Amino acid sequence: MLHVLFGEDDFSLRQSLEEIKKSIGDETSLMSNTNVFEGKTLTPEHLRAACEAMPFLSEKRLVIVERLLDKFEEKQKGGKKKSAKPSAKASPAIPEYEAFAAAVKNLPPFTELVITGGKISSRNPLLQELMKITKVQTFPMMKSAQLGQWLEKRVAAQAKGKKISPKAVGLMVRLVGSDLWTMANEVDKLILYTCGRNIEEEDVKAVVSNAQEAGVFAMVDAIIEQRVGPAQELLQQLFRQGMAPVQMLAMISRQVRIIYQVREMRAAGKQRGEMMGKLGLTNDFVLRKANEQADRYTAARIKEVYLQLLEADISIKTGKVEGELALDILIAEMGRQNTVSGGN
Repeated sequence: MLHVLFGEDDFSLRQSLEEIKKSIGDETSLMSNTNVFEGKTLTPEHLRAACEAMPFLSEKRLVIVERLLDKFEEKQKGGKKKSAKPSAKASPAIPEYEAFAAAVKNLPPFTELVITGGKISSRNPLLQELMKITKVQTFPMMKSAQLGQWLEKRVAAQAKGKKISPKAVGLMVRLVGSDLWTMANEVDKLILYTCGRNIEEEDVKAVVSNAQEAGVFAMVDAIIEQRVGPAQELLQQLFRQGMAPVQMLAMISRQVRIIYQVREMRAAGKQRGEMMGKLGLTNDFVLRKANEQADRYTAARIKEVYLQLLEADISIKTGKVEGELALDILIAEMGRQNTVSGGN
């Protein structure tokens, strides 16, 4: 059977993959009958051979191909669009995406094949071919209301019916955002911390790691999107948490710089591990959030905000403006620019 899973919500995608594994049978026998491939380097011939190989002492074989769909996404590089379809001059008898579709069209009954992808457009040629063969599952990032519902269900399931207050839910959503990996981890810690009682807003403030970092991420979103009200509210929250203006500006500038660098490295085909090393990161949380934000904003917009932050930093360090006032002015000025430009 063929399963196609793709989307930005990697947590939900992985949960779906685990459900597929559980449905196949015994975990021990599955270990010796599972092949995992990287889509970027896999060939249609290699995939067909893996799918047709008989399982060893088991009724089923599991074949997982990571990010095969991404291989056929159009990419913006150097101002030119790279077509997902090979040129007629260099192409084989049939385009590679058609060869992959042909390789998985008639799978043996003992093979469960899972093809995954990240953020995939409806124009993706391999996706279009696979949709003719099977149903696909998409996992888009959750919106705020969906995140709140997910969080309440997660707490109830993990804490045997215990609840999380609406204020605690709102704070978690603001601090952690749509990163369900981090959200699930923080829920587990909150459950241990509260020892079986309901989770309140003060518990979130006391326990949630990355709270300041996550608050900075949310503030970066508001600043880039020129949402003055939310940006100022987040600014005051961070001040109340004890963050100094210079420290806050440094963290915001650092995050915007990382977002820009992540965009550049992804365009150059760098892998997650290599990105972590080049950016000097030890926390996967930061890279995940940067990846998420890099998808939402243009390089030009990110660079513009970074330069404005640098100007504010210079003003503070040269004593021209006091730190908290400099940040207030920066946010207000961005909002004024948005009004002048008609909100575009």
